[in-house]
Amino acid sequence: MTIPPASLMVAVVGSAICVKISGRASFASSVDFKTLVNGMAQRGHRRFVLDLADCLVMDSTFLGVLASLAIKASKAPETAADGLFELLNPNERVSDLLENLGVAHLFKFRTGENPLLAAYEPVASGTTTRAEMTGTSLEAHQTLMQVNPENLAKFKDVVKFLAEDLKRQESAAS
Repeated sequence: MTIPPASLMVAVVGSAICVKISGRASFASSVDFKTLVNGMAQRGHRRFVLDLADCLVMDSTFLGVLASLAIKASKAPETAADGLFELLNPNERVSDLLENLGVAHLFKFRTGENPLLAAYEPVASGTTTRAEMTGTSLEAHQTLMQVNPENLAKFKDVVKFLAEDLKRQESAAS
């Protein structure tokens, strides 16, 4: 069975943002997701509800980006009290991944109806360079290792490879 790549849909409801993630949330969609959340946070949005009812699985890059964004939101002085990443209806596989990587505590989990019913619009996919994707993946895995030291053994070789690959890409571009 082939799992389709993630599609991202967004709805703005007051100061809250609801992102519907469908399919396989992976490194391929992580840059667009990060760009969307960072852009909305810069516009003053502080609450993010991620509707995961149709998200089949997340890879470690997407999970690391998600964890990094949640950490960043919780550390912002103006959002410490109300900055929130809420995961709505994650399936058992996604919940287990978050728990196993030691990042579940960064999120509020909810099941049930989406409290931010609104019309979704597709998230435009930007042009992502290989270096951007590699850099995003490197940062995501470093975050997972920082949040949970048990992830060091899981991702140290991945981080080493990605850092070397990024260095090669930057040298070739120069």
